[in-house]
Amino acid sequence: MSDIPGFTRSMIATNGTRLSVHQAGQGAPLILLHGYPQNHMSWAKIAPALAEEFHVIIPDLRGYGESDIPPNDAENRAYSKREMALDIVGLMDALDLPRAHILGHDRGARVSYRLALDHPDRVDRLGIIEIVPTGDFWAHWGADLAMKGYHWTFLAQPSPLPERMISSDGPAYTDWTLSSWTHAGDLSPFTAEALASYRRQAADPARVAAMCNDYRAGATFDRALDEADRAAGRKIAAPLCFVWARGGFPARTGDPLGIWRNWAVTVSGQEITGCGHFAMEEVPDDVLDAILPHFRA
Repeated sequence: MSDIPGFTRSMIATNGTRLSVHQAGQGAPLILLHGYPQNHMSWAKIAPALAEEFHVIIPDLRGYGESDIPPNDAENRAYSKREMALDIVGLMDALDLPRAHILGHDRGARVSYRLALDHPDRVDRLGIIEIVPTGDFWAHWGADLAMKGYHWTFLAQPSPLPERMISSDGPAYTDWTLSSWTHAGDLSPFTAEALASYRRQAADPARVAAMCNDYRAGATFDRALDEADRAAGRKIAAPLCFVWARGGFPARTGDPLGIWRNWAVTVSGQEITGCGHFAMEEVPDDVLDAILPHFRA
């Protein structure tokens, strides 16, 4: 059973690991990819509505939720978005899906656009919530963004520094992180079930290490991939819908929609107000209104 009402859960082998996968609905396949410090439960408020029209597939990324935790490597390739994208391609193969819509938030959105760049024949339509590409985000760092996004440098520090600091009280660190990135500045947008799930993974030292490895890859392997793609003029072929919060991270880059127009052939976008970084849990109806026309087209 899944902890998202109406969904079923299974473990699916892919790309040398196993992902915990939640599924429901019929229709065109729509894969939802979560971010940090969350897991599949970040989609729980909108997934049932999406399952009324789509075959909704929600994996926990490697290292997160209930998925396996592969070891890292010296290049941070194991937790790169390229490797995580291969996990999703393998998941699609296991489910016999030649193509799918992809919708990602936060770290999952980075996996999503990397999948669209590396495997353009597998993505029908792409949705991105609350990020700009990794290389561009690093390039826009100033004092304000560095203070708000401090976790990018903190979590990327060499092991075991961030792991030891977080694991002194992982659930409390997660609560502080979640509340500090919401519009309300508290935990009110999150259900008790979602919070319990996020706190549970934050209490597991192996998962804390995996999340740090995710950010180590972002500072090294992922950034290098983005810079190489930008230099080569590579573009995302799938139609892209970008949704961002007025008070979120991408807004601090100045023109986040313009950044995405440099990365994709066809881009639409919508700014959402009244929420912070966790739009699906803060304003779920607004997120559905923003993305459904894109995936219905």
